[in-house]
Amino acid sequence: MGEEKLIVFVKAPRPGAVKTRLAKAIGAPAAGAAYRQLVETLLNQLQGLGGVDVCFSPDDAAREVQHWLKKGWSSSPQGDGDLGQRLQSAFQRAFHAGAKRVAIIGSDCPAVRVEDVREAWGGLQSHEVVLGPATDGGYWLIGLRQLQPNLFRGVQWSTENVFAETIQRVQHARLSVHLLRELADVDTDREWRAFLAARNRDGISA
Repeated sequence: MGEEKLIVFVKAPRPGAVKTRLAKAIGAPAAGAAYRQLVETLLNQLQGLGGVDVCFSPDDAAREVQHWLKKGWSSSPQGDGDLGQRLQSAFQRAFHAGAKRVAIIGSDCPAVRVEDVREAWGGLQSHEVVLGPATDGGYWLIGLRQLQPNLFRGVQWSTENVFAETIQRVQHARLSVHLLRELADVDTDREWRAFLAARNRDGISA
């Protein structure tokens, strides 16, 4: 493993288990197809990076995500626990394997580019934490250069306060933080329609 590592959290694209908010508007099968399209858009944009780990949930989904792997990439299960526990475990595994600067992103934000990940790694040269704020109050990327368990324990995930609470914890621990650009997740029907419109306008390949 090199000193820099990107981990992408994905879910098996099972109807009813992904994009549940979007499914309320377009139905579970269509939401499952939408999720696959979002993941493929994101991963295609990141294929210029080597050594990416596609970290999947649930743990029996290895076969379902295999076709998403690009050359030189790997996959691994997220394991048990809430999102915070799974994030902490993923960082721990990467640092244990020799990585010095680790960034984790989810699969809800198809606008992430190679340049964003490289900026995160660059930020970790001089800062202890890197965060990419999301418009819904969460974050689309977190980067660390050593394990910070207090950033993950007891967080109320999937709320509009996740980013603000994480910043408070960073400040309380007197950690230095580098912020990336704000991006939008695609979780609702409105956001999905905006993604499709942008893709058609910009020619983004899925």
